[in-house]
Amino acid sequence: MSLAIAGTGHRPEMLRRKTLANNSRITIVLGALAMPFAIYWLVTGSLLPFVMAAIALGSGMTTLALHQRRMFEQAAAGQVHTLLLLGLLLALADSRLADAGLAVALMAPVLASLLGRPQLRRQSWFLLAGVGALAGLSALFAAAAIPMEPATLVICSAVTFIGSIGVVIHTANRINAAYEVYDKAQVTAYRHLIEHVQDAVIRFSSDGEVLLASRSSEALFGCRRYELTGSGLGERLHVLDRPAYLTAFADANQGGKSRTIEVRMRQDDPYATSNVPHFIWVEVSLSPVVDPETTAVRHEVVALLRDVTDRKDNEAAMAEARRAAEEASEAKSRFLATIGHELRTPLNAVVGFSEMMTSGIGGELSQTHREYAGLIHQSGKHLLEVVRMLLDMSRLEAGKFELQTEPFQPQDIVEPCFDMVRDMAQKHEITLVADIGKSLPMLVADERACRQILLNLLSNAVKFSHPGGKVTVTLKRQGQSLNLSVSDHGVGMAPESLKRVGEPFFQAQDGLSRPYEGTGLGLSIVKGLVDLHEGTLRAISEIGSGTTVTVLLPINGPAIKTEETAIVTPLRKEPAAAPITPWQDEKRKAQ
Repeated sequence: MSLAIAGTGHRPEMLRRKTLANNSRITIVLGALAMPFAIYWLVTGSLLPFVMAAIALGSGMTTLALHQRRMFEQAAAGQVHTLLLLGLLLALADSRLADAGLAVALMAPVLASLLGRPQLRRQSWFLLAGVGALAGLSALFAAAAIPMEPATLVICSAVTFIGSIGVVIHTANRINAAYEVYDKAQVTAYRHLIEHVQDAVIRFSSDGEVLLASRSSEALFGCRRYELTGSGLGERLHVLDRPAYLTAFADANQGGKSRTIEVRMRQDDPYATSNVPHFIWVEVSLSPVVDPETTAVRHEVVALLRDVTDRKDNEAAMAEARRAAEEASEAKSRFLATIGHELRTPLNAVVGFSEMMTSGIGGELSQTHREYAGLIHQSGKHLLEVVRMLLDMSRLEAGKFELQTEPFQPQDIVEPCFDMVRDMAQKHEITLVADIGKSLPMLVADERACRQILLNLLSNAVKFSHPGGKVTVTLKRQGQSLNLSVSDHGVGMAPESLKRVGEPFFQAQDGLSRPYEGTGLGLSIVKGLVDLHEGTLRAISEIGSGTTVTVLLPINGPAIKTEETAIVTPLRKEPAAAPITPWQDEKRKAQ
């Protein structure tokens, strides 16, 4: 019924409304035809036929007027209530329990089920029960509430019953036509959709035979659709993909499960100059047509086929590019490791002998020679530091940097790192300040790696600070992590540079004329070491106001144990951190 009384724009609803109007006209015609006879009986002393004819005539006119005013639900209710009222009058005029009045009243719920909404249907059954109760009382006392001649009663009952039956039959016929129209429209719409959808649509019977193939399948396979029947479709499958296709089809056909697979299928080309078959990648979505009212072992299957050759080619190209990039990265790492080891030995000799010369072990040098030896010594140490950073970077990228975690006091690494950068800080007139929180817990981490993290952060902060500035190291507990922050009031970084913090060889001020020396590997190594500890690196900066780099390290090491660390709710919300570029290749992290 929900289909027959669909929205106002549907054909079934229009047929229902026309049926309401026709019922009103039928009632008017029946009432008008019965009126002369009713007047005759009224003159002879029988009032009931006139009342019933007047009710029919008035009801028909009223419901037709309601229909013309587009009050369709009220018109349907008027027709149902008219049948109930006529049945009630006949039941009261007949002292028998099973009479024509109850039969006429019974037509009211039938008519309501065909034309009305659920509320009218329920109401009609309640009113029918009331009519039955009044008829039962009349039969109980064996007296008619409305006296009437038996012959006249039979004629009135017969005419009313035949008229009500005619109205119900007419309504049922029209509603059935509405169903047929709706079903035909649905089938037409589905056929149009299948024929014009971009993906190819193939329908299989429960035995696996092709029942239907859409027009788009001709463009997909380069053949007529009838060529896909029988074994035509199976022969187009690549030999290596047939087992996977048959398994997926069996899951849909016998198991009632939807499956999606990608297979290679032959595509014909009538203009091809060679007999070499051309295969394309096709994504096949198999969906079973499951009927819950049947217990069939096999189901019909609907398949949607889409050409995904371009996507597969792109994936292959991306995989090849990724492989080439990985090989290039590995070659770079091997080159850095090899050249680093080759440079370290002669550089150690240069640094060692230049230090011996400046200390006077090989004899006293002139002031000029001593100055030259000092420059050699300083340059050699700088090159050794560059080599060390290159080696560390290559080990991090190759996943060969192993952590040796053990508990230690995090504040113990601050002073040794200060000592290592103190000369550099004094040269730039930078003050080093430590702000260490009270009752810091033991940190489970690689102490050597933590020293390197702090040392690189301090070196960067001192390098980019203004003369007379201050660099502050802060240590505090933050929840389940240790907060290690290094702040300066130096040159700062722009937002676009801040987004690239952690990239290897990146410097905010690059080019040959940059005023600050360095390789741009310091923060990259920090990022790698922090990632190995499963920590977090944050950076906040503003041009001219300085930079704050924060490292969060798990207190209990890379594998955090909440029951040992407990949960601490921070009372102060940390400032929003700038996004950090992910480590270049997450798959290369050391485990």
